Amino acid sequence: MEDALKARIAVAAERAGKSPHAFILDALSETVERIETDDELHRVADERWAALKRAGKSVSWSDAKAYLQARATGEKARRPSARRPAR
Repeated sequence: MEDALKARIAVAAERAGKSPHAFILDALSETVERIETDDELHRVADERWAALKRAGKSVSWSDAKAYLQARATGEKARRPSARRPAR
């Protein structure tokens, strides 16, 4: 590790009230957790995309947005129905 980076870590660790070692371990842990979360989100997105392609139906963004905005303001709104996209 370069001396300049070591110095920056030491300063940041001190500001955070941690030892440089603990600071580095926390940074590594956060990075691994973020990557694992990203991987899980991509897995779920891939599953949902495959299901969408199989079904061939979806809810348009404008319908979904209108529904969510109505619900967010406390209005009763009918859930939009899925349909095949126009070509």
